[in-house]
Amino acid sequence: MHFFIFIIFFIAQRLSELFIARRNEKWLLSQGAVQYGQEHYPFMIALHTLFIVSIITEYILRQQPPISWIFLVLFLAVLSFKFWALLSLGKYWNTKIYRIPGVYPIKRGPYKFLKHPNYMEVVCEIAIIPLVFHLYYTAISFTILNAAMLTVRIRVENRVWAVSS
Repeated sequence: MHFFIFIIFFIAQRLSELFIARRNEKWLLSQGAVQYGQEHYPFMIALHTLFIVSIITEYILRQQPPISWIFLVLFLAVLSFKFWALLSLGKYWNTKIYRIPGVYPIKRGPYKFLKHPNYMEVVCEIAIIPLVFHLYYTAISFTILNAAMLTVRIRVENRVWAVSS
């Protein structure tokens, strides 16, 4: 029962992020934003979709391992950090890379101290979420895949912002 509640919450949370991103995308485009990194975005969507599939599959194959309350608390802490990062960006937050010409990077919230706090949060999330149910194969394999994806994504984002920073 814990797993069912957790996975429904996690999927709902991810879907709400896509809804917010879509709403923000409309605003960004209305402000003249330009999108970058379109070529890697489908791979990022596939990675995160397969991450959820892998969590469910490994949970079933491992015959429903018990919940780890410690990792659940860590996940909630990471989620709190994520909300702080996303709220700090406001309408500028998106799952895609957008830049409004003449607008500089946000420097409030965790962005005051870190260059890519949202990506740091995603790294933690990908590692911790499977560990809430002792799903080690998913934790390890998707941490590696996510590292490869973020290498590409951060490189693109750094190039976009380097133009005027």
